Amino acid sequence: MSGLVIGAISIGMIFLLVYLGVYVAIALGAVSFAGVWMITGNFNLAGNLLYIAAFESLKSYEFAVVPLFVFMGLIVSAAEFGRDAFQLAARLLRRLPGGLGIATGVSNAIFAAVSGTSIAAGAVFTRIAVPEMLRLGYRPRFAVGVVAGSSVLGMLIPPSLLLIIYGITTEQSIGKLFLAGIGPGLLLAGLYCLGIIAMALFWRGFVGEPQTDTDGPDYSLTRALSAVAPLGALATVMLGGIYGGIFTPTEAGAVAAWGALVIAGVNRRITLRQIWRVLVETGYVTVTILFLVVAASMYSRMLTFAGVQGSVSSLLLNSAMTPLVFVSLYVLVLLLLGMILDATSIILICVPIVLVPAIGMGFDPIHLGIITIIAVETGLLTPPLGLSAFVVKGALAEQDISLKVIFQGCAPFVAMMLVAVALVYAFPGIAMFAVR
Repeated sequence: MSGLVIGAISIGMIFLLVYLGVYVAIALGAVSFAGVWMITGNFNLAGNLLYIAAFESLKSYEFAVVPLFVFMGLIVSAAEFGRDAFQLAARLLRRLPGGLGIATGVSNAIFAAVSGTSIAAGAVFTRIAVPEMLRLGYRPRFAVGVVAGSSVLGMLIPPSLLLIIYGITTEQSIGKLFLAGIGPGLLLAGLYCLGIIAMALFWRGFVGEPQTDTDGPDYSLTRALSAVAPLGALATVMLGGIYGGIFTPTEAGAVAAWGALVIAGVNRRITLRQIWRVLVETGYVTVTILFLVVAASMYSRMLTFAGVQGSVSSLLLNSAMTPLVFVSLYVLVLLLLGMILDATSIILICVPIVLVPAIGMGFDPIHLGIITIIAVETGLLTPPLGLSAFVVKGALAEQDISLKVIFQGCAPFVAMMLVAVALVYAFPGIAMFAVR
């Protein structure tokens, strides 16, 4: 049995198990164990694979960055620093077409610079921005679409949990990946702002007929700076420290986590009870991610053992496939997988298979990583899974807004993300200018 056949069967079995309700990590581990057992006929060898994967995959020092950035993001969310950024942006941008939508995108970008996760951003801004947009006359589908669409910036603008996972999986510098995510993150935020203005001017049936919010005083410069100072300070310390060579990404995670806790405490934005809840949730999220990493390590070893990666590399490199065709098919696969799997699982399953042939075609692994993250995040906005849409639905106070309406609202932002993928592919310098 060829490596390609084994790979196709293994992926089919994983999808079947996931469809039947089996947790992705368990499905990956079970298929990997069974695959090695069937290939070798040796049960003990398959058991050793489990042991080696569990021990070797998590012993790296770099994995300490995961709980640190998760903790920092949850502290920032619990302290409601995102609310300050949104209120400031809303006042400054209120007179622009679709001003509150632009404010949501801008404040989400600022929040993303320290949160590292789209889930936290989606939950926070659903509670903050959606009620305000509905109050001022924006249509529900536009309001929820803006929040869900802009929440994905949390996985692109550093620090990004997905960039960390990609870096560990491919053994690339997490610091360089963080720097590479800045340009595409700002590009996507800019596309969102232009898209929202265009929709407000030419697609009023989708946006609604919003009123200009004239309540409340304009922000002074001092008050404006104080509103974004906590997030700005954390982002500056993290990225400045990494870029300046002062500390590693792991050390930056520790500094940022401690800084977020101190700032939240000094500003009396967090209680001891909230800190305890954050610690517990950090543990849950970290264990979930690391369990997936162990299972994916098993799967990657099984694929290597079966010769799948070599077969895929030979097939792609000998097919005369152009880089454009390759990246188009790759993005399409990621989008399809995003309909049924979470982002971390997609990266851990797909990247080990395509990395070698992609490098053979001339792709820089860091450049490929940015394309991967944008494409994977796009899948979070598409049905039927659409994790970001479900997060928004769960955080909504207006429970009469259906998932169908949320997915309809996400559609324009899916299109903008695909434009971002095309631009990042066509102009690698957007991602690589800060790395070189």
